[in-house]
Amino acid sequence: MIFLTSKIAIITDIHGNAAALRAVLDDIDQDKQVAHIYCLGDLIGIGHQTNEVLDLLLSRTDISFIRGNHEESVLRILDGKEPLSTGEERKHHYWIAERLDKAFVPALVHMPMTRTQTINGKRFLFLHYHLQEKDQFSPIDWHPSAEKLDMLYQHSKADVICFGHHHIIHHFKSNKKLYLNPGALGCNHQPFAPYAKIQIGNEGQLDISFKEVAYDNKDFLLAFQTLRVPASAYILKNFYGEQHVKWLK
Repeated sequence: MIFLTSKIAIITDIHGNAAALRAVLDDIDQDKQVAHIYCLGDLIGIGHQTNEVLDLLLSRTDISFIRGNHEESVLRILDGKEPLSTGEERKHHYWIAERLDKAFVPALVHMPMTRTQTINGKRFLFLHYHLQEKDQFSPIDWHPSAEKLDMLYQHSKADVICFGHHHIIHHFKSNKKLYLNPGALGCNHQPFAPYAKIQIGNEGQLDISFKEVAYDNKDFLLAFQTLRVPASAYILKNFYGEQHVKWLK
């Protein structure tokens, strides 16, 4: 018997970190079995390399995209509306919107909130995070479980649900569904960029691997201050664990 498999990569929450993204894409490209990449939103915001990230991603033909809350807020600003964010995050989104290469706007506008795909008989649902009515993102559940996720997705026909937004890894399996979040590619308290691969066998069997790719984040982190990125102190502390301090004189 010949066993056919399909392999996909899942990336999410790049957050304007082109240095981390390059490392992950290089790692994925070394695996010639990966047929497609699914990017689950928040390509932009927090990090300052928005245009570099979008150029890297949109220049490829093997990636499907989902819109995240940071894309949503920046697009609202560009449309003359108030962003969904508040406080320092709101100022940060205005800063990102001002510097966004407008050539990327059509691609961002056309990114859907969800995607479905059947691969070797397994039904996949891809989204940035759990959605409420009118495609509003749910508040982050800081204590997720398979039971709670089964309740959320009890009416979904998907076998595998992939999402991001909550920056830590989720890997839950119930009798009904599998839930996966590979963790934030671009936000980490160590110089590692996480992502996941899923291999789907010809009978629907799943082989899931979580990867962390090491990269040099020095220039990326130090640029927050030289570029005067709004909310830099908050961002560097809460999303990167103040790794930049060791390079300050």
